[in-house]
Amino acid sequence: MLARKDFFVRYRRASFGMLWAVGLPLFQAVVLAIVFSQVAKVKIPGTSYTVFLFAGMVSWSFFSASIATGSTSIVDGADLTTKIYFPRAVLPLVTIGGNLYGFVVSTALLLLMCVFFGVDLGVNILLLLPAIIVMAALATSFSLVFSALHVYFRDVRYLVAAMLIAWFYVTPIIYPLKLAGHLAKWLRLNPMTGVVEMFRAATVGADPGWVVSLWFTLAWIAVLSFLALYLFRRFNRVFVDLL
Repeated sequence: MLARKDFFVRYRRASFGMLWAVGLPLFQAVVLAIVFSQVAKVKIPGTSYTVFLFAGMVSWSFFSASIATGSTSIVDGADLTTKIYFPRAVLPLVTIGGNLYGFVVSTALLLLMCVFFGVDLGVNILLLLPAIIVMAALATSFSLVFSALHVYFRDVRYLVAAMLIAWFYVTPIIYPLKLAGHLAKWLRLNPMTGVVEMFRAATVGADPGWVVSLWFTLAWIAVLSFLALYLFRRFNRVFVDLL
């Protein structure tokens, strides 16, 4: 209920309403597609660069928005947390759930774009559901850790914002992993690389070594989930004293 309320309140007074949830990542994808396909001359054999780019932007937009708002959710929800007791981990989960509404629409648009540009959606489309689960799990684990740390260190909000700017460019969203050359082995360590490549494997096709990237992503989820569990078990009851 909180996630649903969070999403609809966000766009309630906007003239275009929920269209902004899809319009912003789509606009960014179109601008990047024009720049990198016409100016930088990036070409993707066998598919449209616009679809290739949007397949990466769909997951990245959800992830970046989720941890940007999720990392401050406990502090931002101080009015609620100081009135009643409940597990504070609920608040980061609310931001994840709220962003899923817009993500579903963006994913539907991605599939329509694949059909429009003639992308052959074969049996690999079945990878889409596990890709969504992995993406949501990664965003949740990061949000839980950052939100707990932000209660103690209020600089986390700004560190996350700065980190996301650099993180975008070291994630193979605007370029295929194979163009990274010798840097590709390091980019596979990026937790978002496995998510982006899995989305592309389900739609436009991914780098042949994308499974290796996925294993690194799953390792990140396991470590961050363990850390989040420790932080909330250890500090959950004293969060309210610092708000």
